[in-house]
Amino acid sequence: MTNNAIPQPASSLFSPLSEDVLNSAKLIEQANNWQEKYRQIMLLGKKLPNLADELRHECAQVKGCESQAWLYHCQIDGQHFYLADSDARIVKGLIGLLLVATQGRTSSEIAQFDIAVYFENLGLNGQLSPSRTNGLHALAQAIARYATETN
Repeated sequence: MTNNAIPQPASSLFSPLSEDVLNSAKLIEQANNWQEKYRQIMLLGKKLPNLADELRHECAQVKGCESQAWLYHCQIDGQHFYLADSDARIVKGLIGLLLVATQGRTSSEIAQFDIAVYFENLGLNGQLSPSRTNGLHALAQAIARYATETN
């Protein structure tokens, strides 16, 4: 009998974000123009760990993204942690921004998260294509769904 179980990341991989990642998000907020913000988003994406190939499973893909994006969730002591990756560098950086806003938060904190306000505060509204914006909203909805389904 074959084992068709979908691989799950080890719970030890779900952890708070590094100071380097958090500082990169601050640089995006402080950037003076779209070109600098874009560059910082790309650099942020490079700082996130890559998912192992065996975790790039179809069931972990976030539907609605133009690029391929994968998302895993783990709740530890009432806090929600995520592992995410994308095959597109800009999307991975945008995922990093979502993780900065949601990693280690409670269900109620995630439920109060407003992606539109967050991206407006970062100066990114109107800078992303409609398809990127839709994909980003799909990722934010998946993060929120995980946080509410585990209560």
